[in-house]
Amino acid sequence: MPKVVVAMSGGVDSSVAAALLKQQGYEVIGMMLRLWSETGKEESNRCCTPDSMSLARRVAARLDIPFYVVDAKDLFYSTVVQFFLDGYAQGVTPNPCVICNRKIKWDFLLKHALALGADFLATGHYARKQATEDGKWQLLRSTDRAKDQSYVLHVLTQEKLAKALFPVGEYPKPEIRKLAGEFDLPTADRSDSQDLCFLAGEDYREFLLRNAPEIGHPGPILTKKGKPLGEHQGLAFYTIGQRKGLGIASPIPLYVLAKETATNTLVVGSEAELGSCELIARDINWISGEAPAESFGAEVKTRYTARQSKAMVKPVAGNRAEVRFDTLQRDITPGQAAVFYDGDLVLGGGTIV
Repeated sequence: MPKVVVAMSGGVDSSVAAALLKQQGYEVIGMMLRLWSETGKEESNRCCTPDSMSLARRVAARLDIPFYVVDAKDLFYSTVVQFFLDGYAQGVTPNPCVICNRKIKWDFLLKHALALGADFLATGHYARKQATEDGKWQLLRSTDRAKDQSYVLHVLTQEKLAKALFPVGEYPKPEIRKLAGEFDLPTADRSDSQDLCFLAGEDYREFLLRNAPEIGHPGPILTKKGKPLGEHQGLAFYTIGQRKGLGIASPIPLYVLAKETATNTLVVGSEAELGSCELIARDINWISGEAPAESFGAEVKTRYTARQSKAMVKPVAGNRAEVRFDTLQRDITPGQAAVFYDGDLVLGGGTIV
């Protein structure tokens, strides 16, 4: 009987993942990570509040499976939270969920699963995988496109993908809710979380000001031609394409075009000035394990919530890729991931620079 560790969060998706695998005949072990929370906000950190931990324990008891809690507080802070703070300090908009999947779930947690003798690590991600005729693994988008989470899983290598299971990826979300009820799981009606777990439901700007106050350093707001329009409150509080909250009067809507960290300048302009057809991404992970030999057509997502757009992708030296879109993209943002797709197939991706 194959053994699988299920990464449990106290949410409905990971709970149903555990139930499905138990039903399918796996020897299932539940495992939850205790992550870092700000002092005094432990009750609000969605991933590992006492309430979430209690729910996960109840699910494990309902399924009659072992359940363990693994302390990852220090590692999570140094790896994920510090990455988040450093990114904003450097003028980019980081995606901590990507680094969490690479370093926490599919490294730290996977090693714990293998140490227990598990054959696989399963998560509640909405994604799929399949084997090719030559024995390689492919990562696919989930059946439910509206819930698809393959974007944050583009970091998986062949070695990691071989050990991965995504039980809920074949189902639409409403069916997962229905299954949770049929399995009589206490998480069946729990709402989904849309926020970064360590933000505890608050605006990221407040978190930054408390944990990296030097980030809130005012500076000039200029047009592309250098005309001063006002003062920003800190480059970290703005993102490319942002229109609201600029705090400047203008007869036309203005958007954030660029953040120039060297001069602490926020550059704004009209909608016509916004956007680009090109980007460069670094630290590319090719799911197949090999970079394509030449340029290829693909659909590319530049944010988790963005629609994919047609582009030509050119692998270049230094584990980078140059991407040229067919149409203008309004919000290409350094620090976010560019992920390449061929239909449902995830080809790979990297960090936009």
